[in-house]
Amino acid sequence: MTTTERAVPGEQPPVPEPPVTPGRPSAHGTGPPPQARPRGLLRPYLGGFAGLIVLQVIGAVAGLVPLLAVAELGRVLLAPGPVDPGHVRWIVLAGVVGLLVRLLFTSASSTVGHILDDRIQLSLRRELAAHLGRMPIGRLARRRTGELAKAVGEDVSAVHPFVAHTPGELVSAFVVPAVALVYLFTVDWRLTLVTLVPVFLALAHVPLLMTPTRRREEEEYNTAMGRISNSVVEFVQGITVVKAFGGGERAHHRFVSATDAFTRVFQRMVHGLAPIGAGMQLAVSPPFVMLTVLVGGTVLITTGGLVPADLLPFLLLGVGLTAPVAALSHGFDDLVAARSAVGRIRDVLAEPPLPEPAHPLPPRGHRVELRGVRFGYEPDHEVLRGVDLVLEPGTVTAVVGPSGSGKSTLVRLLPRFFDPTHGSITLGGVDLRRTTGHDLYRKVSFVFQETRPLRASVAENIALAVPATGSAAASDAVVRAARAVGLHDRILELPRGYDTVLGDEAALSGGEAQRLSIARALMADTPVLVLDEATAFADPLTEQALRRALAELRGDRTILLIAHRWETVADADTAVMLQDGAVVEHGPPADLLTRDGAFAAFWRPRVTDGTRDDASAPEGDELR
Repeated sequence: MTTTERAVPGEQPPVPEPPVTPGRPSAHGTGPPPQARPRGLLRPYLGGFAGLIVLQVIGAVAGLVPLLAVAELGRVLLAPGPVDPGHVRWIVLAGVVGLLVRLLFTSASSTVGHILDDRIQLSLRRELAAHLGRMPIGRLARRRTGELAKAVGEDVSAVHPFVAHTPGELVSAFVVPAVALVYLFTVDWRLTLVTLVPVFLALAHVPLLMTPTRRREEEEYNTAMGRISNSVVEFVQGITVVKAFGGGERAHHRFVSATDAFTRVFQRMVHGLAPIGAGMQLAVSPPFVMLTVLVGGTVLITTGGLVPADLLPFLLLGVGLTAPVAALSHGFDDLVAARSAVGRIRDVLAEPPLPEPAHPLPPRGHRVELRGVRFGYEPDHEVLRGVDLVLEPGTVTAVVGPSGSGKSTLVRLLPRFFDPTHGSITLGGVDLRRTTGHDLYRKVSFVFQETRPLRASVAENIALAVPATGSAAASDAVVRAARAVGLHDRILELPRGYDTVLGDEAALSGGEAQRLSIARALMADTPVLVLDEATAFADPLTEQALRRALAELRGDRTILLIAHRWETVADADTAVMLQDGAVVEHGPPADLLTRDGAFAAFWRPRVTDGTRDDASAPEGDELR
């Protein structure tokens, strides 16, 4: 391997590419999807919302008809003089028809609302999944698992009341009082105003729910809930290690702290909302409403301003005026919760996706070249400083160096977990930023240090990159890959062999899971293979499996790996020594060992005394 540019037959000449800042779309890339922009998430469903509201309006108005019929019937029957039987029949018929129409349209509204809710939740989850798939893997890994789980799970579910229930409640809160008021004004405008007193008292409390203090408490509540979610994930993931080192009593400290903080926030919020809620409930309570109407009606009747029979509509509809106001308070809570949830969903969708070129170029070949590559996770701290390397097809390149030297960062740039802040990485003569993710991952496969098998059969896990071969009856290719990494006999011991569902019917050890990931790389059969800390904690069998797999994979492939054992380094064609984010030496391992340089100083003590321990700790901490 050399650091000079070399032309390879059949490959395109390198294409210059302007620097791309991590987290921002490049000049030829795309910005956040339209759904991530304000008011864009629910815009495709406005037609469905309109139909839902129409159904609810008709149902709400029809629901008033039985009450109006009872009130009108009372006025007719209590009025002096003979009663017209035909008029009475029409009133009763109108009440029955109104009841049936309400039942029909309310049921239709509920059905449409839940269907619309299902579609919106499905769409949001699909959009989140698709967007997370478009995000650079490196930036995705740096977000807290609890935050992503909350956005995909809880926050999407929080939209349900707003879609399926709140429209009906809000429509009733405005339409029912409006229609009732029109009727009551035709009976007596003075008593109508008296009947509205409880409504005005209840609505006077609404601005108190929208003060900056209430909004701040709502934000603190959501933040506290997010901390609990994160602490639960961290608690579950870290409990084994903590207990193993005698810290079982302290393992739950962070979780307890998060729950204590949530309790304090919740109590503060409840203390602020309790008086407001109590005042609203008192104002809209039936006893208070009826007392107000009776006092006002009695005054008007005793002064001769109201016929006693006309008091009945106000007693019936007065309670109906305030009931929707009570529903409005619950609808407001759902609206606030949905707004916060949609905001968090929008924050996830607003994360810049991996920039895709407007005019992509497919790589021609699998020669890899890094030119002046610089990268840092924070603007003021560079992890890689001017790396120049060439990885030739048919070679294995081992990256070595002390912890924190930038090894993991370097190898994660090749599968484009991040884009360099300066310089470029080319594959087959094409800058990685000029090719699509689809073309890139057809050329590059990746083996992680930490592997987590999917909840699927063993065969499907191995054949993940080529699912057509991962059928229940394991194909010959799957079996060959498992044999190559020494996993075949272990698989046959499982309850259903290659058809055993991992996570349900059986589980693999850490070393076995690593070997499964190596078998998956064999199945992927990509011309470029990157192994990121794949053997940092490997057992001897896994280490041997990796070396056998590399020998089988070698051929014309370009292989880049982080090495922690001399045996792996010695098998490589080229070793790259990193220190402080820069390449200080590179060349054949045996030649480097004979020189009196950084590589020799780093490895010679381990080689001469026969030590097989890891040369350095894994560098997961680089992804701060």
